[in-house]
Amino acid sequence: MFKHLIKTTLTNSRSFSTNIGNGSKIGNIIGKIGIGRLNHVAIATPNLQESMDLYKNVFGADVSEPVNQVEHGVTTVFVGLENTKIELLHPFGDKSPIENFLKKNPSGGIHHICLEVDDIHHAVKTLLAENVRIIDPTPKIGAHGKPVVFLHPKSMNGVLVELEEK
Repeated sequence: MFKHLIKTTLTNSRSFSTNIGNGSKIGNIIGKIGIGRLNHVAIATPNLQESMDLYKNVFGADVSEPVNQVEHGVTTVFVGLENTKIELLHPFGDKSPIENFLKKNPSGGIHHICLEVDDIHHAVKTLLAENVRIIDPTPKIGAHGKPVVFLHPKSMNGVLVELEEK
């Protein structure tokens, strides 16, 4: 029975070779930029306090205090998990990108994922050379005090991806 399960799993599994840009392979790019672990999954929320209470009181997770990220137009709260974090995002200021997201998704939802890289400047240079769209190729300091850039969803299979230097 287990041999059949393993054989079926191996037979049905897909290889990681999605094309982007000029026909380059995502797998090749990942090897070039030194991608690390999943740092967090960011969730936009229309009610930050309710979301904080859900993760703290219902799930029993460690929940940080809210921090206004003026440069990014968001208030962030981090929910600590055993193997990663959830970043709760709420609009802050007049020009918050989260405000537009919540207009399209009034209940909130997954906004982006964040992956760690060894060297953000090397990653940006490599990704631009591979025709991966970067929203702003100049790294900004993110919520963890480290340089970050965001990769455009059109280059990343419909997912907004944040890269953060380790």
